[in-house]
Amino acid sequence: MTDTPAGLSRRERQIMDVIYRRGRATAAEVLDDLPDPPSYSAVRAMLRLLEEKGHVRHEQDGPRYVFLPIVARDRARQSALSHVVRTFFDGSATEAVAALLNEGANLSSEDLDRLAAMIDKAREEGR
Repeated sequence: MTDTPAGLSRRERQIMDVIYRRGRATAAEVLDDLPDPPSYSAVRAMLRLLEEKGHVRHEQDGPRYVFLPIVARDRARQSALSHVVRTFFDGSATEAVAALLNEGANLSSEDLDRLAAMIDKAREEGR
């Protein structure tokens, strides 16, 4: 099983977003939620591929397959972020955060206060 969304196409990531948002979904439900959707058979093929890659599993519900994520969204999110930091920032979380702040990530005063509190907590915990 793979823990990272690395190697997923844009459309596969969109499908995973639908499944994470819904918690579980049939191919028809995924199709309904996709922007500029491909054909139903293309969605089914991508769901099979995502299953082969270890991102989803299916359960039989009468004649339908219902797809569920294998990796919890928080774990997948952390894994994807780690991949981005390693790939684009040479493993430096500081550089990644600086890039977000320098690009005007539209952070509110409340967002900045929350980040400052998280930094203070990490310092207290000795991270």
